[in-house]
Amino acid sequence: MKITQIISHVLQYDLDEELGYSQQYYAKRTAHLVEVRTDIGITGWGECFGGGGVAFANKTIVEHVIQPMILGMDPLDRDVIWHKVYNLLRDHGQKGMPIQSLSGVDIALWDIAGKFLNQPVYKLLGGAYRERIPAYGYGMMLQKFPNLEERFTEESQRIKEMGFTAMKMKIGLSPERDVKLVEAVRKGIGSDMRLMVDANHAYTAREAIPLGRELQNLGVYWFEEPVAPEDHQGYRDLCEALDMSIAGGEAEFTRWGFRDLIKNRCVDLLQPEVCALGGITEYQKVLAIAHAHFVPVVNHVWGSAIAVGTNLHLLAALPDLPGAAHPVQPMLEYDTTPNLFREQLLQESLNINEQVKNNNGTVALPKGPGLGIEPDLDFIKHYEVSI
Repeated sequence: MKITQIISHVLQYDLDEELGYSQQYYAKRTAHLVEVRTDIGITGWGECFGGGGVAFANKTIVEHVIQPMILGMDPLDRDVIWHKVYNLLRDHGQKGMPIQSLSGVDIALWDIAGKFLNQPVYKLLGGAYRERIPAYGYGMMLQKFPNLEERFTEESQRIKEMGFTAMKMKIGLSPERDVKLVEAVRKGIGSDMRLMVDANHAYTAREAIPLGRELQNLGVYWFEEPVAPEDHQGYRDLCEALDMSIAGGEAEFTRWGFRDLIKNRCVDLLQPEVCALGGITEYQKVLAIAHAHFVPVVNHVWGSAIAVGTNLHLLAALPDLPGAAHPVQPMLEYDTTPNLFREQLLQESLNINEQVKNNNGTVALPKGPGLGIEPDLDFIKHYEVSI
C-alpha cells in the first residue's frame, strides 16, 4: 500500500453571532480536514488545529511541504513518516503550524491503518479501558454584549439541561469582570455542578493568583491556561499558590515541549491537543511522559466531528491514573456552541447531544474500523473555500 495523494480541505461559514476568547473575536467558523489517499482505495481522514488564516497556512504546508516528502511511502509506517517529516522540518518549525499540519496527516494515517486492519483505532492503541466517555459541556464564549452575565446564566442552565454533569466557560476580560461572570454561571447551575474556567493565557501570574483565589471560593475545579504557555515559572507559581488544579498544554507541541512542561511541574492537569501536538503517534509519547510523572490527562478538544471522533478513541484507550478501584474518569471536552462542522459533517452523526441527554452525560465509542466515522463529501464540497 502506498500514499498517492494528500488533500487539504478548509471549510468555512459565517456565524450568526461573533464568538470570542481573551485574545480575539471571530465571525467565521473554520475547520481544516486532511484527506490521505492510497493506491488500494483506502482513504484516511484527519484534522489540523487552527482556524482562520492559520488553516490556510496549514493547508499550504500539508500540500506543498509534507505531501512531496511522503508520496509513495507505506501509510502503515506511521512512526517512520512522522520522524522523516519532523526531521526535515526541524530547522523551520519545531512548534506551531508545521506540527499542526503534521498532526492532521498523522491522524489520517491511523484512520487508514484501522481500515486496512479492519479494527477501530482504540484497538490499535491497545484496547478500550471504558466503553462510554463522560463528556463536559463547553460554552459561555465571550461576546460583545453589556448583559453578558445574564446571557452566561441562561446558557449555563441550557448546558445543564442538556445532560452534562460538568461544564467549562471562558474568562479573561479582567479579574473583576471574570469573577462576576463565574458568579453568574454559578447562579445558573448551582453549587454542586463541576465548573472549569479557561482564560486562554490572558494574565500574568501576579494577576492570576489573586483571581484564582476568588475562583476557588466559587468552587472552580480547574483554572485553564491562566498565563502564557511560555511562562513556565508563572505556571509553577500558580500551582504552588492555589489549591485548585492548574490546567494547560493545548498550546504545546511534541514530546520535547511537553517534556519540559511536565518536568517543571507546571500543570496539575495536562491538556494535549492531538490535532496540534503532532497527531496520534506523538500523543502516545506525550501520554507516556505524563504517566511517568503521574500527571493526569484530560484532552483538549476543539474542532469538527473528526477531532471529536479521534478523541473518543484516545480517551477510551487512556489508562486510569492513578490505577484504583474507582478512579476519576477522563472527560470529553464538547463545544456546545453552534457548529455545522461538528453537527452535519459526517455521513452518520455521532449524536453527542442525544447520547449525553439519554446516557447520564456519557458518549459511546465509534465502533467501525479506523476512526469509525466518514465525512459527507457533498457537505465538504459545499463549505470548502480556497485561498
